[in-house]
Amino acid sequence: MRVSNVTVRKRLAVALFIGILIFLIIDVRLGYVQFVLGDMLTDRARDSWSRNIPFEPERGQIMDRNGVALATNISSPTVYIVPRQIKNPAETAEKLATVLKMSKESAYKQITQRAMNVRLKEGRKISHEKAKEVRALGLEGIYIGEDSKRYYPYGKHLSHVLGFAGVDNQGLMGLELFYDKELQGKKGSVQFYSDAKGARMENMADDYQPPIDGLDLKLTIDTKVQTIVERELDIAQAKYNPDGIIAIAMDPNTGEILAMSSRPNFDPAKFQTVPQEVYNRNLPVWSTYEPGSTFKIITLAAALEEGKVDLEHGHFHDPGYAKVEGATLRCWKRGGHGSQTFLEVVQNSCNPGFVELGQRLGKDTLFKYIKDFGFGQKTGIDLQGEGTGIMFKLANVGPVELATTAFGQGVSVTPIQQVAAVAAAVNGGTLYTPYIAKELVDPISQEVVMKKSPIAKRRVISEKTSKEIRHALESVVAKGSGGRAFVDSYRVGGKTGTAQKAQNGRYLENNHIVSFIGFAPADDPQIVVYVGVDNPKGTVQFGGVVSAPIVGAIMEDSLHALDVKPRKNQIPKKMTWEDLPFIEVPNLVGLTKKELQQQMIDLKIDASGKGDIVVRQAPEAGTKLKEGSTIRLYFDEVQN
Repeated sequence: MRVSNVTVRKRLAVALFIGILIFLIIDVRLGYVQFVLGDMLTDRARDSWSRNIPFEPERGQIMDRNGVALATNISSPTVYIVPRQIKNPAETAEKLATVLKMSKESAYKQITQRAMNVRLKEGRKISHEKAKEVRALGLEGIYIGEDSKRYYPYGKHLSHVLGFAGVDNQGLMGLELFYDKELQGKKGSVQFYSDAKGARMENMADDYQPPIDGLDLKLTIDTKVQTIVERELDIAQAKYNPDGIIAIAMDPNTGEILAMSSRPNFDPAKFQTVPQEVYNRNLPVWSTYEPGSTFKIITLAAALEEGKVDLEHGHFHDPGYAKVEGATLRCWKRGGHGSQTFLEVVQNSCNPGFVELGQRLGKDTLFKYIKDFGFGQKTGIDLQGEGTGIMFKLANVGPVELATTAFGQGVSVTPIQQVAAVAAAVNGGTLYTPYIAKELVDPISQEVVMKKSPIAKRRVISEKTSKEIRHALESVVAKGSGGRAFVDSYRVGGKTGTAQKAQNGRYLENNHIVSFIGFAPADDPQIVVYVGVDNPKGTVQFGGVVSAPIVGAIMEDSLHALDVKPRKNQIPKKMTWEDLPFIEVPNLVGLTKKELQQQMIDLKIDASGKGDIVVRQAPEAGTKLKEGSTIRLYFDEVQN
């Protein structure tokens, strides 16, 4: 059958239309792929060709309040492998094993893994010298990536507070863990391109994504004070071989921790070498125990605030014990102190006198003040593992529990609670939250990202009461049981504590935690220092004998380090047979060496400088020093 021309033309038109439509669809599709999906597909292709060598960020430094580095980083390269680029695995493994002191089997196993890239286990955080040796081998598929490891310049100092970071620079303990997210930073990388066989594509440039370093953490810690504390704890450790030691120094007007330490301690860079129970317990915030007589400060504060005692004119007779509900509560002094003012009750740390104050207050009032001062609850310090202590439930407090609580027995507290509470008692009456992290700072721009300010929880006593407490506790140091904490030319106040340790419901014999908590200057406190020594050996276990002189030494040097000026109008010290007499330093500036020889002073001289005339002396004239102390004289040819 013959097809008409019209039909043919129609068929050709339909075919042409269909062809044009198909080509139009293809063109649209190609345009969509090129212009809409092009970037995405290119990125996917680049991703399939790309190989990454990661660059670790610098972990943020941890610094003291003055910018002194306490935890920083040192460069430590890492070996990376791209297995597909290695042409001779056996030879490569042998050469790597020789340089890195590892087995050939381990090297071969790692470089033949089916992975885009591998971080060589034995090549992590190596020295620059070792990295140079690896580069010198010229092995294909072997790369050196920039890395770092944590470095603690002061070794064991502040170890429990700082904590430590692991091999991947991740925080594992202490502030390193608490602020890990902020300190970590963000990884960067060098990205190069290779084909399906792993061969490098030379015509494509490498991409570098720089790492973002972590934020720096600035603390309230003062390295000068911390070093003084560490020194004194090392001396006490060697002298008494105790089961443990705890020390805290705090600014009572802000809650800022100036120093914190304990024994046993450890080197954060070598934490793997010590038992977990050593690095896992920050004793100043974790441990709880009976406070002993340091707790009497709280009873005294409550009694003064409530008008239950007149320190100067109120009298109390101490026969050496107090009878309460058939229980005999004894004073530390056999035979008692006899008739005394309540100021002398405080100076003598007389238990029966504080039983009397507890009874005058009653359980409701005393325990209200105990709670207001922060006991039985966490202080809120920004450190992990803080304890709460143990208080009697008010319903279970009878006459005996009231009496023992009044002089610090039968309750359990933490060292940081005691420091915060005593700070409130002497700073004018305000309880502050202790804290140790001050700022987070961008290391590049130096912009302060986070800043902490003092947090005043509440007022617990009046300024008038606080002033009376400061006077009473200064007299404890000048005339009472805290005499060994006395620092000439600085007004120091404080209180001793001697607490028996309990085990299985019974008190241990000759096993005490002896403590002292002091502050200075007494008229305007700038520092509170607590030291507790657990079971000191070879000595009488009293806080006034063991802990008070440690606090005195810390206090004296710390006040100088903090540039706190001496106070001349301190309460005169009650001298004992073991006290050396004090000598007032004369003015020696301007004297020649010949004239110096004519001065009759019982002081040692440490001379420095070239010349014949004294141009400067330390300490300055008028300062009182113990007989036989050393003064420093600086000589020059001409007096300035």
